Amino acid sequence: MGERARAEAEPGRRTYLVEHYWPGVTPEAFGAAAERVRTSALELEAAGYEVRFLHSTLVPEDEAAYCVLMADSPLLVQEAYAKAGVPFERLVAAVESIPLPEAKQPGGGPRS
Repeated sequence: MGERARAEAEPGRRTYLVEHYWPGVTPEAFGAAAERVRTSALELEAAGYEVRFLHSTLVPEDEAAYCVLMADSPLLVQEAYAKAGVPFERLVAAVESIPLPEAKQPGGGPRS
């Protein structure tokens, strides 16, 4: 990664959603592409950059796929994708919500 990209990186990790629109993509093809992005993010991380592949989702009915990465800047996400040779349509900052364990009422039943 070039010094310019390193200099433009914003401090502090953020979550980024990467959108893909792939007519005809198969789960196998998407899985392989996501794995290439994950591997390239790991390589960047090993080189000292703050970028991590979190997860991916394919929505076959919509011919859409999404990957979520955490990084110091969107430039690092773009670099991971460039190294992986995987195109994408859109890259946006996002907020991840982690579900809380289901609360239980006294007596063991779930709250309604």
